[in-house]
Order: sequence, then C-alpha cells, then structure tokens
Amino acid sequence: MTIAIFLGVLLGLMAFGMPIAFALMLTGVALMIQLDFFDAQLLAQNMLGGADNFPLMAVPFFLLAGELMNAGGLSRRIVNLAVALFGHIKGGLGYVAIGTAVVLASLSGSAIADTAAVAALLIPMMRSNGYDLERSSGLIASAGIIAPVVPPSMAFIIYGVATNISITKLFMAGIVPGLLMGLTLVVLWSWMARGDDVPVQPRRTWAERFRTLVDGIWALVMPIVIIGGMRAGIFTPTEAAVVAAVYALLISLFVYRELSLKDLPRLFISAAKTTAVVMFLVAAAMVTAYMITLAELPGQVIALLEPMLDHPKWLMAAIVVLLTLVGTAMDLTPTILILGPVLVPLITRAGIDPVYFGVMFVMVGAVGLLTPPVGTVLNVVCGVGRVSMEGIIRGVWPYVVAYTALIGLFVAFPEIITVPAGWLH
Repeated sequence: MTIAIFLGVLLGLMAFGMPIAFALMLTGVALMIQLDFFDAQLLAQNMLGGADNFPLMAVPFFLLAGELMNAGGLSRRIVNLAVALFGHIKGGLGYVAIGTAVVLASLSGSAIADTAAVAALLIPMMRSNGYDLERSSGLIASAGIIAPVVPPSMAFIIYGVATNISITKLFMAGIVPGLLMGLTLVVLWSWMARGDDVPVQPRRTWAERFRTLVDGIWALVMPIVIIGGMRAGIFTPTEAAVVAAVYALLISLFVYRELSLKDLPRLFISAAKTTAVVMFLVAAAMVTAYMITLAELPGQVIALLEPMLDHPKWLMAAIVVLLTLVGTAMDLTPTILILGPVLVPLITRAGIDPVYFGVMFVMVGAVGLLTPPVGTVLNVVCGVGRVSMEGIIRGVWPYVVAYTALIGLFVAFPEIITVPAGWLH
C-alpha cells in the first residue's frame, strides 16, 4: 500500500506537470497522511535539514568554477590545445571534442556546463569543416555526460549526501569508468569517421604546440590541484570546490585577464540561480527520504525482490534496466534523490559494494541525459549549436548503444570499477 501511494502520488503529480521539487514535497506529505501523523513543523525541519549540509556547499562553488572557466578563457584554451595536438588527424575535431570533454569534466563536474562550452566552441568549427552535423552533435552530447562520472562530480556529491556514502570514495571510483567512457567514444568515432572525406586542420609545428601548451598550462593544472589535493588528503571535496572556484577566479582575472570585476555579478547570479534549483530539489527530497525511512519502504522493496538477493549480478542488471527506464523521463538529480535512499539498503543486503553501485547509478542516470523526452544535454546542444532535436537524436543513438554495452560490461565484471578504486583510494 505504501509503495502504491508513493509511486501513485509522485508520478501522478509529475504527469500533471508539477515541478519535481514540489511533487517530492507533496509525496512526503501524502506519506505523512497515510501514516496518520501530519506535522507541518516536521516538514519544515526536514527541508531545512536537507539543505543545511556541509558537503552540499560544494555544489555552488563547482557551479561557480564552471561559470568562471567558460567566461575566463580556461575552457577555450583547453580546446585550442586539443586542436593543436589532434586537429591534423582524420576526424581530428571529433577527438578534440572527446579530449576536451574529459579534461573539462575533471574541472567542473557539470554535464550541462561542459557540454555547452564544447558545443559553443566546436560545433561551428565542425560545421565549417564539413563534418556530419548530426553525428558530430551526438558525439559532443555523449562526451558531455562524462562529467557526472569523473571527479569532481556534483552527481556524486548529491548521491553521497542522500545515501550517506563517502564522497571521496565515489570520486576516486569514478576515474576509471569515466576514462573508459572516453575511450569508448574514441573507438566508436574512429570507426564511424573512417569513411568521411572532410578537410583536416593544418598540422601544427612543435613550436606552435608548445606555445599552445604554455598558454593553457594554468587550465591544465586545475584538475591536478583538485584531484591531487583530495587524493593526498589536503582538502575534502567541499573544500576542493572552494579551491576550484578561487583558482578559476584568480587565473581568469590576473593571468588570462579575460574577466573584469564588472563581469563577476553576472556570473555569480547565474551560478546562484542554478544552485537554488539544485538545493530546493535536495531540500524537498529530504522530506520524502525521511518519510520513506519512516514508512519502511526500503524493507518493502527488499521483500518484493527477495528472490534476487542471492544473485547480485542479476539484481544489478534489473536495477540498471529500472534506472534506464526512469532516466528517459527524469533528470539525474531527482532520480538520485528519489531512488538512492530506496535502493541502497537493497543492494547492501545483496552484498553489492555501495560505492560501485553509486558509480553505476550515476553512469546509467547520465546516459539518461541523452534520451528523450527529457534529454537535458540534448537540449543544450540543440540550443547552443542550432541543431534540430530530430537530427541530434539520429546522431546520438550509436553512442547510447556503445555506453549501454559498457554498462553491461561493468555489470558482468564489477572488478573493472572496484579494483582500480581500491588502488586510488
């Protein structure tokens, strides 16, 4: 009965077009009423407690770092370096898009920010060089979703807060899967682009490459500072976010000098608006999470899936299918907030490593950013690159298939994630 009320109210409100944050809040209220102890003060306390969380301080600072990087020239210099190194290869701009996306992913942790930056810089270049626009746009969108999987990932921060799992362990566990996602795109792009007859960029001299490297060195140092500092225990993920924002601010203002003080209010406001959306979602979800625990919903889900608890890989495969279906209709953050607290007790009972599960959860949810009708990253590429939704859907599906195969490999062989995570932590 509790599961039916939870799903019925939540899905019903979303079907009527209610914003997910309000739908989550009212779902919590419905569970309160069902348990016969509605308390408005408890509602307010859980919302306040959900937002008043130190690890979540990382969210606004990483968002601000992304804004500063894009406006201050750090993102553009990373693209320039990739073009200098790989632009002369056949299909080289595709490799540039993948390499740039991986580096940017290790800086901001935001799929939307990274995708917008790469699309704005590379789609016009690929269009003018005669690349297939649908396939190129699909590649850029697919590369953009590496950001939630590699550190510093805002999805991991939210998942760690929602499920009480170490954010640092999640960050370290995401490095190898994120790099394998990039490698998957490289292999697929090399196969798809082999028959294209498009002009390549002129081969740069070693002197030109060196000058581009020197120009972009400050941008390239940033992920070393962030990931290295966390790995060495110098600062926590939350402190790393502050370091990233301050670093991007100083480099943009005083080294590259592409930002002025009068630009800062606009960037601060943009980051604050996005932060407000995320934090309100988290606050509302904490009401539902509290009621889920109180109503013993995880125990009921475990009882339903009891036969699969002795077969962890089959259980994991079933959860991947569930998350894939949910990801077509729901964005990554609400998916984490709604299903994370429900599924983690289940996988713990089945003996599945919760850190491995967190990486898989976020990766499957990230692929959902490429699938309509929600397809947040697809919408970003359409808007920035002036590409039709129908065209980018045709262009993105081979990459979605490749990612699905990679996820299947991780389900069959969890050691691909867990073993390197043990080395890195």
